[in-house]
Amino acid sequence: MPPAGPAGTSGSRGGGLPDRSAGFADEPQITLRCPAELADALPYMFGFHPSDSVVLLALHGERGRFGGRLRLGIPHSPREWAPVAEQLAECLVEGSERRGARPDGIVVFLCQDPADGEDGRRVMERLRPLAQKLRTACGALDVPVYEALCISGGRFWSYCCPDSDCCPPEGSELAPPGTSVMAAAAAYAGIHVRGSLRDMEARLKPWSTATAADQTRALDAASAALVHRMIGTQGCEQVRDETIRLAGAVIDRLGALPALVDPVAADAADDALITHEEAAVLIVGLQDRLTRDRAAEWMEGPEAERALRLWRALARRCVGAYSEHAAAPLTLAGWVAWSTGDEPSARVALGLALEADTEYVFARLLHQACNEQLDPESLRQCLRAERERRTAAAREATGTAARPGTRAVAARATGSRGAGPRGTRRRLRLRRVRPADGASAGSGAGADGAGPKVPQGTRPGTGAGLGGSRGRTARRPQVPGRGGAADAVRRGGPAETGPGSTR
Repeated sequence: MPPAGPAGTSGSRGGGLPDRSAGFADEPQITLRCPAELADALPYMFGFHPSDSVVLLALHGERGRFGGRLRLGIPHSPREWAPVAEQLAECLVEGSERRGARPDGIVVFLCQDPADGEDGRRVMERLRPLAQKLRTACGALDVPVYEALCISGGRFWSYCCPDSDCCPPEGSELAPPGTSVMAAAAAYAGIHVRGSLRDMEARLKPWSTATAADQTRALDAASAALVHRMIGTQGCEQVRDETIRLAGAVIDRLGALPALVDPVAADAADDALITHEEAAVLIVGLQDRLTRDRAAEWMEGPEAERALRLWRALARRCVGAYSEHAAAPLTLAGWVAWSTGDEPSARVALGLALEADTEYVFARLLHQACNEQLDPESLRQCLRAERERRTAAAREATGTAARPGTRAVAARATGSRGAGPRGTRRRLRLRRVRPADGASAGSGAGADGAGPKVPQGTRPGTGAGLGGSRGRTARRPQVPGRGGAADAVRRGGPAETGPGSTR
């Protein structure tokens, strides 16, 4: 390792480990003295192995304390490497300055498994130009790169160290899992690595098996049966009630089967408990923003874990042309994971939600809040208050428990045009919502408005349509004090962010 850079040190807080607040702690720190220890520490900083990723870590002070960090998927096209490198360097430096300290140095990681016919060394050589562009971009901001490592195929290489005795051309083997000082410290702190990023994303990505065709047909049928009802006033209320009741029934069904330890087996068991028709009805129903907000109330206690299993299962069912529908269940999965303290899983789910729909405002706000390490309690309080208001209103009106959903008045139906998955979302996005009888139509958790700045590749969204999606003609009433959870997230954090720790 080049002697020019200080040894990186990391404590349970100072190292930016998962589920910890930003900043440096006064607790005892762990000293990482060589490239091998830096490579071994990386998964513990994120809570997973960041496969196919560029990772930048800020270092502060003479001892190189770890500060801010960010991760981005490695761009497929080398033509994108130069602008991405400049954006990442700028984002990390400016983000560190906003938190009070400009970094004194940066550590770069390039993580990618070999493709078919490749070995780790070929991956390292293929990514060398990207490493050089990152070093140049950081140097242009007067922040040196102390170390740049490529991790591939169970080995690592240094782009900075010229000493073949320290960093041989064939690379060095990574330490066996769980054998390092960092692994011991993480175990003591209760931090565990959840596998690779690819494994975590696989639990949320659409099916690619033969059963996907059956699910597509079920989604077609559910769209034909529900969309025209969701556009009408009376029918929309009924669909909300039906969707929430069905979601509750499926959550109870999942609760009767304890979650299995093996993720693949657990997901397969959950999928077997949900029919194609049930999944289709729930996916289409959740495109309604107020239905989604009501579903977000399953956020704590034993029901949160069961709800998370349902949202994952629904995300896997958004197959084929219905991939954009996954934004709603993925956002709910990210919200529940964040609410229950699983920040790494939350970032992964919210990142995939933004890939499904770059203008899904509730996902953007949650992604921002999670990256800023805000406390989700403010959003939980908002959702609890909404539930209590609904309960009180229902009791006053009928003396019964609260009915799922929130009152809203819609414009008249637009006829039979726009069939199919894209037409479904277009018709829902174009649905105009207006207040009735002095009540707010946007009092739920997703009173979505213009969101904060997000990573490159996304566009600022109006967020006024159902599902927090695009909709140039959608309009949402603004009622003081009843902005819902999306506004609660917006109030809880800063107004902008750079590329976060997920794509």
